[in-house]
Amino acid sequence: MALPQGPLEHRYRGEHPVRTLAYLFRDDRLRILVAVLAFIVKHSPVWLLPLVTANIIDIVVERRPIEELGTNTLVLLVVLMLNYPTHLLYVRCMHGSVRRVGTKLRSALCRRMQELSIGYHSRVSASALQTKVIRDVENIEVSSQQSADTGLAAIITLVGGLAVIAVRVPSALPAFVIIVPAAALLVRRLRTRLRTRNAQFRKEVEQLSTRVGEMTSLIPVTRAHGLERTALGRVDNSLSQVLRSGIRLDLLNGHFGALAWILLNAIGIGFLAGAATVSYYAWLPITAGDVVMLSTFFTTLTGSMTMLMGLAPIISKGLESVRSAGEVLQAPDLEVNAGKTQVEAVKGQLRFENVTYRYEGDGPAAVVDFDLTVPPGETIALVGASGAGKSTVLNLLIGFIRPVSGRILLDGADMSTLDLRSYRRFLSVVPQESVLFEGTISENVGYGMPDVKAAQVRAALRDANALEFVERLPEGLDTVVGERGARLSGGQRQRIAIARALIRDPRVLVLDEATSALDTRSEALVQDAMDRLMRGRTVFVVAHRLSTVRNADRIVVMEHGRISEIGGHADLLRRGGAYARLQAGQIT
Repeated sequence: MALPQGPLEHRYRGEHPVRTLAYLFRDDRLRILVAVLAFIVKHSPVWLLPLVTANIIDIVVERRPIEELGTNTLVLLVVLMLNYPTHLLYVRCMHGSVRRVGTKLRSALCRRMQELSIGYHSRVSASALQTKVIRDVENIEVSSQQSADTGLAAIITLVGGLAVIAVRVPSALPAFVIIVPAAALLVRRLRTRLRTRNAQFRKEVEQLSTRVGEMTSLIPVTRAHGLERTALGRVDNSLSQVLRSGIRLDLLNGHFGALAWILLNAIGIGFLAGAATVSYYAWLPITAGDVVMLSTFFTTLTGSMTMLMGLAPIISKGLESVRSAGEVLQAPDLEVNAGKTQVEAVKGQLRFENVTYRYEGDGPAAVVDFDLTVPPGETIALVGASGAGKSTVLNLLIGFIRPVSGRILLDGADMSTLDLRSYRRFLSVVPQESVLFEGTISENVGYGMPDVKAAQVRAALRDANALEFVERLPEGLDTVVGERGARLSGGQRQRIAIARALIRDPRVLVLDEATSALDTRSEALVQDAMDRLMRGRTVFVVAHRLSTVRNADRIVVMEHGRISEIGGHADLLRRGGAYARLQAGQIT
C-alpha cells in the first residue's frame, strides 16, 4: 500500500511543536472528535457511579419506591455495557490516528534524508538519523497516546464530577474547587522528590554498567598481568555503592509513599467527616447519599488532578522529539533537482572546466582549477597521496557536491542544469567497501530493477566472476547474504557489487579503491571482472595500488588538489616526476 505524502515534508519551519502536532493531526480531526465522544461515553461510569450510589443510598434511607432502585441499577448497567464498543471505537480512532501520523512522519523523514545532500550526511551520523526515525517518532506516538488516554480520563472525570456536584450539591462546589487542587499539589510535590532520587539512582546504575563494560573489555589485559583481583575490586566497590544507594532509595520511597498515602486519606477522612457533620446538623441540604458521593468524588477528582499534573514530563518528552524530527525536516542542505532538465541518454563525454571545490571551513580548497576533458569510452585513473583530492573529484562527478567555481559538462550540458537523479540512472559506482542489504544475492544484484530476469542476473554474475561461488552456495541465487553482506567474504561482496553495476549497463563508471582491501587472489578475480565492466564505458578509477591502473588510457596525478601530471603509465615513468616517485615508493 502506497503511503501518503509526509505531513511535515515541506511545512516544518521551526514553529512551536504544539502547532506542529496540530498540523500533524489535521487530516484526522474527524476521527479524533469521534474518539473524544466515544471516550466520554466509555468513561462516564467513573463519575456516574458515585451519583447512582448516592441515589440508591437515599432510596434505602428515605424508603422511596423500590422501582427507583431498579431504574438506577439499569441505567448503570447500560452505561457499563456501552464501555466495550465505545472503548474499541476510541482505540480505533485515537490510537489509529496516532499510528498513522507516526507512519507518515517516518515516511517524511526517510524521504527528506534521500533529498538531503551527501555533505549533510557526512556531517550527521547515520545512527543519529536512525534514532530520529525510530525513537523520536516512537516518543511522539507514546506521548500522544498517553496524553490522550490519561488527559481525557482526568478531564472528563473532573468535568463530569464537578457538573454532578454543581447540580446535586451546589453548596459543596467551592470546597472542591479549593481543596482538590491543593491536595493534588501536595501529592505531586512528594512524588517529584521521589523522581529526583530515582533519577540519581539510575545514574549510579549506569556508572556500574560502564564499569562492568570496562572490566569485560579489559579481560585480556587483566589476565595477561594477573590483575583479576584488582578488576574485581573496582567492580565490587561500584556494586557496594549501588547496594547502599538502592537501600536508601527504597527506604525513601517507603517514607514518601506512606506519607503521601496518609496525607491524601487524612484529607479525605476530614472531608468525609466535615460533609457528614454538615448533613447531621442540617446546616446545608445534604443527604446521606450526598455524603458518600462527595467523599468518593474527593478521592476520584484528586486523583484526576494528580494525573493531569503528571502529564507534563510526558508531553515535554514528546514535544522535544517533535523538535528533533524537525531538525531533519527543515534542514536546508538539499540536493535540488526540481524543474531541471531530465537526462534521457548519456554518451559519456565529461569536461571539467577550471573546477574548484572547498569544504566547509576556512581550510585550503580540496580541488583547485581542475581542468580535464574525457571523451566517451576513455578510462581515467586518479592517483596521488592521501588528501590529494581524488575522492573529491569523484564526488563532483557523481554530483554529490557542486563546484564553488568552474563547471562540469556532461555531453556538452552543464551538470548544474540537469536533474542528477536521472543522470545517475546511467552511472554506477563500485566503492572500496561494497554495501549489500540483508536480502538474497538475486535481490542485491537486481536492486531497483523489479522486472529483471534470472537469466540477466546469472549473466551479470558470470561476467563478474561470481557465478561459480554463487552456485556452490546452498540456495544459489536465493541465498541471503546477511546484514551488509556479512555471510560473504570481501572479494565475494565486491564481485556481487560489480555484477550489480554490470546489470545496469552504465555509460559512466566510478571505481573507488575497489580492490584495495582484498587479498591477492581475490584482487585478481575482481580485477578481471572490472576489466569486463570497463569495456566501452567512460571510467574513472581511484586506486591506491598503482599496479591496478597501469592499463588506464590516461593517469591523472594529483597533488594538493591540483593536476600535477597527465599521461600513460610508461610515459609518466619516463618523465620521472610525481607518478614515478609514487611508483618508486610502492616498490620499496
